[in-house]
Amino acid sequence: MCGILGLYSKPHKNRQDLVNKVLNCSKIIRHRGPDWNGIYVSPLLNVALAHERLSIVDVTTGNQPLYSPDTSIVLVCNGEIYNHIKIREKYSYNYQTNSDCEVIIPLYIKYGLECVNHLDGIFSFILYDIKNQVLVVSRDRIGVNPLYYGISNSGDGWWFSSEFKAIAKECHNKMDINDFPPGHIWSSVNGVSLNSSSLLSRPFNDNLKQYYNPDWYSGNVTSLLYKDLTEVETCKMIRESLINSVRKRLMCDVPFGVLLSGGLDSSLIASITSRYSKSILNNVWSSKLHTFSIGLKGSPDLKYAREVAKSLDTYHHECNFTIEDGLNAIRDVIFHTETYDITTIRASTPMYLMSRIIKAHGIKMVLSGEGSDELFGGYLYFHQAPNSREFHRECVKKVRDLHKFDCLRANKSTMAWGVEARVPFLDTSFVDSVMNINPAYKFCAKDLQTGRNRIEKYILRRAFQTGNWLPDSVLWRQKEQFGDGVGYSWIDSVREQAGGLVSDLELDNASDKYPYNTPETKEAYYYRKIFSEIYPNREKSVKEWVPQIGWGNVGKDPSGRVQVAHDEDYNMPESKHITLPVEAPVPSIQTQAKHHVTVPVTATVTTTSPTKHKKDENIKSITIDKKIKQKKSELSISKSKEKEPGDDLKTQERCLQLMV
Repeated sequence: MCGILGLYSKPHKNRQDLVNKVLNCSKIIRHRGPDWNGIYVSPLLNVALAHERLSIVDVTTGNQPLYSPDTSIVLVCNGEIYNHIKIREKYSYNYQTNSDCEVIIPLYIKYGLECVNHLDGIFSFILYDIKNQVLVVSRDRIGVNPLYYGISNSGDGWWFSSEFKAIAKECHNKMDINDFPPGHIWSSVNGVSLNSSSLLSRPFNDNLKQYYNPDWYSGNVTSLLYKDLTEVETCKMIRESLINSVRKRLMCDVPFGVLLSGGLDSSLIASITSRYSKSILNNVWSSKLHTFSIGLKGSPDLKYAREVAKSLDTYHHECNFTIEDGLNAIRDVIFHTETYDITTIRASTPMYLMSRIIKAHGIKMVLSGEGSDELFGGYLYFHQAPNSREFHRECVKKVRDLHKFDCLRANKSTMAWGVEARVPFLDTSFVDSVMNINPAYKFCAKDLQTGRNRIEKYILRRAFQTGNWLPDSVLWRQKEQFGDGVGYSWIDSVREQAGGLVSDLELDNASDKYPYNTPETKEAYYYRKIFSEIYPNREKSVKEWVPQIGWGNVGKDPSGRVQVAHDEDYNMPESKHITLPVEAPVPSIQTQAKHHVTVPVTATVTTTSPTKHKKDENIKSITIDKKIKQKKSELSISKSKEKEPGDDLKTQERCLQLMV
């Protein structure tokens, strides 16, 4: 990932003044791309593009802006295009570099604005067609990579940037700086007039086109493509799709690692990466995968992360931060994440600190587990969903808002230190698959005998229950939100500090000072005050994450600890876990000696390379002999002779029925 910036405006009078202005804005986001920077200014002085590069793929020749062979098209892109090799093989074109992003240019030449439909990856880009004087701007389908836009102070142009801090002072202070919507493409092809009056009065949306609009956006469960799959078939699809998603993201020319919190999602990503990355691990890091975790000493995340690292035999780096470290970082975290949202700041702070440690180790790219909770309804408040239909609709809402929360946190917390986070759960193919399965498989149905709900993300856990992917203690571990899992005293201490810095009178009068998204707690007021000092008049650029309190018995605070499902015992009896035949065995992993490294910063990091975890020798492979054909895809599956999982859960409604 990198940082991009663009200006589309009336012609400027002086080229050097325009260059200086754009470079001054661009360097504000240089943390996103410390390796190199470049700039393009059009002959008419009405278009300027800038790029701050973090080199991950094609380190040698991939500097931007990128140009077509005849220099009639120029591109700046913040992204990773995972199918770039297939595109290169398919289309004849005189490529100038080995950059994965360069394929956008020949696709644009061939397909115009439809080029985005042929991209598999995460991206935000600005392309200028010099010959036709057309500017094109687009963002990936989920919004993994950030992009903002706003009207210039003079009202005669549009600014675009990866982070709004770069353009905040150049944009009209009475007009909002907005999120560029995911899954959309914008162009000036319709002849956007750049005179002041028409630009300020004409909605930006007039030139927006939505290129990603899947049927599941509607929230209608009857139209889901895979609603009729059995649980076995659903598990197989989830497992194979996630494995494929992880393997795509191993495209890398520099050392990489995995963020390992010890929760289900990051642990699965670490397990899959460990299994499939042996042939591509950089020699700098030998043949072992490097994993990173952070927490207060004694935190639950650190305990489970160590257990996973041991079972996978990774080279594990454990960072212990202190309460003081976290509190001291909050202002910097708000600056980088550009938000005052409570849950984002709570979780971003340890992630920000860990990213600094990762960068110090020479790592430029990490895989992370964001997105799973939205796709599978993993937050503990989902236990209060009245039925699977409402459960599904809430998942749709949370997935569509990911770019404002988890994507924002994962991207900006890591890119603050020039580290790229890749999120396999948000691969478009995986998202479309999971959002089309029967929501009854995700729904936390109640067992009438025990009175307990089925554990959240049940179907994801079942998909990886066989095959020695994870220890059962982690595979069936209850959801802990990252801000909680790093240590319960972290959030408690932030609340305590805010209580000492914000008076009762200030909170009582909060609506007078902050009429938009008025803070309701001292912690919220504390974050809002810092945000307003850094980004005055930009409060409408932020959205707040809240649980679905309309369901009842749902705590409004975003912490999972306030939900009634927290701390339930999900150690189900052995009979409740139906044993399935499993995949081929994992290749044996060589044992290495333990190493301990202390990094000379406030936080301490312990690095260990644990011994080999014994694998089960008696492993069989699943074969399913039934073919399922759907409208938009064909799924070949074979029918297992094993008992359907869920058959023994007699007190639950059958998983194949939509619970309405």
